[in-house]
Amino acid sequence: MRVPVYDIQNCGPRSRFVANGKLVHNSDKINMQNLPSRGPNAKKIKKGIMAPDGYILIDCDSSQIEARVLAWLAGQDDLTEDFLQKRDVYKKMAGRIYNIEPDEVNDFPQRFLGKTTILGAGYNMGGPKFQTSVTNMGLEISADEAQRTIDVYRATHPQITKLWRSAQMSIEEMSRGFNTPFGKKGVLEMVLEENAIRLPSGLLVRYEDLQAEPGDYGYQYTYKVRRGRNYIYGGKCVENVVQGIARCIVGEQMIKVAKRYRVALTVHDSIVPCVREEEVDEAREYIETCMSWAPDWAEGLPVACESNAAKRYGDC
Repeated sequence: MRVPVYDIQNCGPRSRFVANGKLVHNSDKINMQNLPSRGPNAKKIKKGIMAPDGYILIDCDSSQIEARVLAWLAGQDDLTEDFLQKRDVYKKMAGRIYNIEPDEVNDFPQRFLGKTTILGAGYNMGGPKFQTSVTNMGLEISADEAQRTIDVYRATHPQITKLWRSAQMSIEEMSRGFNTPFGKKGVLEMVLEENAIRLPSGLLVRYEDLQAEPGDYGYQYTYKVRRGRNYIYGGKCVENVVQGIARCIVGEQMIKVAKRYRVALTVHDSIVPCVREEEVDEAREYIETCMSWAPDWAEGLPVACESNAAKRYGDC
């Protein structure tokens, strides 16, 4: 029996919340990042979060920000341009997968698979893992079809696959004490004395005690974490820095929003300000302007957002 991915369970005296058998939260406070949105308890907790009398919540989400940052960082200019021109990149990807024109793509399963590919295959995911991921989201595909989809993605995004290889080389060189940056020139900086990559914001992505270990297919690289060691490779390193850059941008956008409206909470790539009812239209316009802004160092990055307003968070 498949366990629902979003079925979150309280599994201990210290509120150890587990989703799909994996620990997602370990504290005695609520983790707002993992409130259930699907399954029998979908949005029940979210709908319990509501604005005070006279106020409205605005949920503004940074659209596809990881996929946009990835394309920009890799120099995958055709995909970056598609985002900039507000083209349906999911239909375009589905058209390539199914060998049809984008305007012939249906919503399910074709566009759904295109969306899952754009959002899931950008960090060097393999066919078996992609098949599992798609199946968990309700679309059954064969192992051959999953691998073919991954192959189509890689063939049509050569700069992204090149970025994985460059990141792998950077990890290998860092372990030897050499400085080999990757990605768009001037965006990332290798900090050898810290075994880290400096993001444009100044924050460091650290790989403490980075070491090479012989494996079945050559050397594998690991770094120290609190509970042991984690593997690091090109695709994972790209994921780390892309997510870091995306979060830094959302953080700066949130600071801009907070100059006029109180931000009640932030979840992943979205922020939720609380505004007076009479200011909703004006507030949404201002918030969307802030969430469509990119820092000077991210020139050419096509940032966009979507927003909804409601009394209850679960209705946004």
